[in-house]
Amino acid sequence: MTPKKHTTDFLVIGSGIAGLSFALEASQYGKVILISKSSLDDCNTSLAQGGIAAVLPNSEDSFEVHINDTIRAGAGLCNSKVVEKVVKYAPQVINYLSNLGVEFSKPTDTADIPELGREGGHSNSRIVHVADYTGRAVEDALIRAVSDNPDIRTMENYMAVDILTQHHLPNYNLRPWENIECYGAYVLSIQSGEVHTILARKTILATGGSGIIYQHTTNPSVATGDGITMAYRAGARIANMEFMQFHPTVLYTESGETERAFLISEAVRGEGAKLVNANGERFMQNYHPSAELAPRDVVAQAIDHELKKTGEPCVYLDIRHKGADFIRKRFPNIYENCLKENIDITTDRIPVVPAAHYICGGILVDEWGRTDIENLYACGEVACSGMHGANRLASNSLLEAFSFAHFCIQDIQRRGLGSNDFPDIPDWDDSGVFDRNEWVIIRHNYQMLRALMWDYMGIVRSLSRLTRAHSRVQAMWEEIDDFYRKNPVRRKILELRNMAYVADLMIRSAMQRRESRGLHYLSDFPETDSRYTFDTIIRSPGFYRESHIK
Repeated sequence: MTPKKHTTDFLVIGSGIAGLSFALEASQYGKVILISKSSLDDCNTSLAQGGIAAVLPNSEDSFEVHINDTIRAGAGLCNSKVVEKVVKYAPQVINYLSNLGVEFSKPTDTADIPELGREGGHSNSRIVHVADYTGRAVEDALIRAVSDNPDIRTMENYMAVDILTQHHLPNYNLRPWENIECYGAYVLSIQSGEVHTILARKTILATGGSGIIYQHTTNPSVATGDGITMAYRAGARIANMEFMQFHPTVLYTESGETERAFLISEAVRGEGAKLVNANGERFMQNYHPSAELAPRDVVAQAIDHELKKTGEPCVYLDIRHKGADFIRKRFPNIYENCLKENIDITTDRIPVVPAAHYICGGILVDEWGRTDIENLYACGEVACSGMHGANRLASNSLLEAFSFAHFCIQDIQRRGLGSNDFPDIPDWDDSGVFDRNEWVIIRHNYQMLRALMWDYMGIVRSLSRLTRAHSRVQAMWEEIDDFYRKNPVRRKILELRNMAYVADLMIRSAMQRRESRGLHYLSDFPETDSRYTFDTIIRSPGFYRESHIK
C-alpha cells in the first residue's frame, strides 16, 4: 500500500514550464516531489504556439525596446524593476532550452541563430519559436530531463487539496505578530481517492491559470485556478484578478461543442495576416495605428465591437497571400488542425472569435517569487509578479514562467532551505457520505458558472452585470461549499469549489476598479482614470497581519 505521508525538500505543484524548470534546478540542492493532477504534459505550456520573446545578442533589437513594449502593453500597472529583470534574463532562457534539446526554428538549415517572429505589441521581431508548436517542444524537452533525474519523483494524477499551515495544527491559534508558514500540502490521489500528506521545506505553486471558468477558452480542463485559491484560503494576497486576457483569435466552429477552443497564434498576424469582416473588409486600422499588430486587449475589444455591430458570429483572418509553401512550413500545427474542420488556410479565410486565454492576476509575489506565506513560492501564470500589468504582451508568458522559476531558486539559495523538523500535521479527515444522487449538482453548477462568467464577466462589463454575477456566484459558492464539506473529496468537487473561489475573486476585483484599463473594460467608466494606477489586492478575511514581502 502506498504510504500516505511523505517528506521532501521541495514540493512542486504543477507540471508546466514553471514547475518542471524549477524542479530541474532544485534537484541540485535536494530531493523533489512534483505532482500533476493529470499527465505531466496536460497543461497550458503544451498548447503555447507563439514562442518566447527574447532580445538576442548581435540583433538590431534592444532590451530597452522590449522593456518599453512590455510596459506599454501593461497599461500603467507593470513593475518596471521586474520587467527589466525578466527581459534581461531572456537570452539565458533560450540558451538553457537549446542546451536541453529544444530545436528552435532557424531562417535557413545552416543558420547559427534562431528565426525571429513578430507578434502584436512588439516593435521588433524577437519571438524565438519552434514553428507554431513552441510550447509542446519545450514541454517535451523538460519532461525528458525530469524523467531522467533520479532526485525528482513525479506523481501524476495527484491533485493538491490545500496548503498546510499552522491552521491545520490542533488547538493552534496564530498570534497577530506571527508569519504564516507553509509545511507542504494535502494531496488527493485521483485514482484511489486517498488524501496524502506531503511535508516539504519549500513548496512551489506552479499550477497555471484559470481559463476554464469561461465557457469559451483556449485552456485545458485542468486550468481551474487551484493554486490561486489554495493560497487565498491560506492567507496570501491575491492581485489584479480583473485582468483576464481574451485571445483575439481562436478558431470559430459552428457547433462550438469543444470545451477547449483551438488558438490561432498571434504569429499568424505577425507574418502578415489581415483581420477582415464577412465582406472581406479590414477594420483594425479604425481602432489602433498598429492595426492587426495592436496589443491583444485592443484587438479582442475591436473584434467584440465588430461582432456586436454586424451581428455576425465571427470575423476572419486572411493569410492566403503568403503562399501555400510558406504557410505549411511556418504553421504546420494550425494548418493541420484547421483541415480537420474542412478549412484549408492556404485557400480559405480562417473564421475566428476571441476566447479566455490568460489570467494576468494571481498570487501576489515579490521579485523572487515569494508569497506572503513563509516557505511558499509561486511562479508562472498562477502568480502576479508585476511583469504583465493590466495586459500581457504576446510571448512574454513562457519567458516569465521560466525566469521566475530560476529567481525562486536564487532566493532559496540565498536564504537556505530551512528546517526539516516539521510539526505534527494530522492526517486528512476523509469522513463524509458519498451520495451519488447529489453529484448532479457538480455538472449543473460547472456549466452554469462558465456560462455566467462568459456573459457577465467577459470582454465588456458593466456594474449592473457584475453585481448580478456576484450575487449568483455567492449563492452558487454556498451550495458548492456545503456539498464539499458533506462528501468525501474528489477531483470534480475540488475543481468546482476552486472555480467558484476564482470567479468570486475576479468579480470582486472588477467591481473595485471603476475605470477601463488594459483587459478590464467597464462600460460605465469607459476611460482610464489615473487615480486607479494601482494593483487591486484581495486577502481572505482574518489575514490582515503585515507581510514579509513588499
